[in-house]
Amino acid sequence: MKENSQSPITISVIKADIGGYVGHSASHPEIIDLAEDKLKKAKKEELLIDFYVTSCGDDLELIMTHRQGKDSEKIHKLAWDTFMACTELARELKLYGAGQDMLADAFSGNVKGMGPGVAEMSFVERKSEPVIVFCGDKCAPGAWNLPLFKIFADPFNTIGLVIDPTMHDGFRFEVHDVFEGRDMILSCPEEMYDLLVLIGSPENYVIKNVYKKDGEIAATSSTQKLALIAGRYVGKDDPVMMVRCQSGFPAVGEVLEAFAFPHLVSGWMRGSHYGPLMPVAQREATPSRFDGPPRVIALGFQLAEGKLIGPRDMFDDPGFDLARKEANRLAEFMRRHGPFEPHRLGLKEMEYTTLPQVLKKLLEREKQG
Repeated sequence: MKENSQSPITISVIKADIGGYVGHSASHPEIIDLAEDKLKKAKKEELLIDFYVTSCGDDLELIMTHRQGKDSEKIHKLAWDTFMACTELARELKLYGAGQDMLADAFSGNVKGMGPGVAEMSFVERKSEPVIVFCGDKCAPGAWNLPLFKIFADPFNTIGLVIDPTMHDGFRFEVHDVFEGRDMILSCPEEMYDLLVLIGSPENYVIKNVYKKDGEIAATSSTQKLALIAGRYVGKDDPVMMVRCQSGFPAVGEVLEAFAFPHLVSGWMRGSHYGPLMPVAQREATPSRFDGPPRVIALGFQLAEGKLIGPRDMFDDPGFDLARKEANRLAEFMRRHGPFEPHRLGLKEMEYTTLPQVLKKLLEREKQG
């Protein structure tokens, strides 16, 4: 029986680093195969409409469509059980950092706050529904701030804001305060300067969702910061994001254009350095130089009654060769700073790394002296 096209579809993108191959550079093929087997079973049981499994660096990415709604315990448990099974395999293969994003021993109803990153959106499918899923590696959730601003608020990036009457009123941004847990809604273009005051500090304020002025969801991202959950450095956050395109939303080309500039993001080696975000094809999302530089992939889908038609590897395009070249040039420039700022993060951002342990040791030596 054909599903009711007027009932909402939910896309859930849930990711976790459950073990790297080799080091932090990639995900082992057997991990991908096991995750696919788990989701195939869920699709056969009609919990899922469709799914796609991929990796970005050492992160396992589950892209799932269903009609269970956001924050569904069934969907989140499916993701959790999949990650746990893959963690066991990772341990058998002695992959590096096996299960490092799994910060709890048992599932408690929702994977948010348990380690994995989550981005979900629910909507009624349009006549044509293009969606792009972005996955980052070796970077923090704030990596999406600049691209999302350019996509939905910058007319120099998105000409539709000027000439498309369905976009001319602008968009509303939901900004999450990662330290205080507060959410704020700011409307653009009228509150653009207020928005920039916040999101210009991506370590503190992260764009969580973007909406049309009528409330329809346009984009969503994961905002989980592992260090704040665990209270210590346990790995990179490696966020995910989804953006709807065309027909009242930015065009596919406008969405991708925001990544033609490889802006500096925090993360890279040991989550402790700034580096350029390099847009790459999925097969090249295997960072190795100083565990980097940070990478982003873009997988494009057309939805058809919840089925994922695709993906198209959107950055597998010579049009982004210059961005990759520029990213490598910037990476070289930043690396020459070695352990000095601005390559290394500022002291506030280093609070959740191993630096406090080093300082404690030095202070103890001072007391003994």
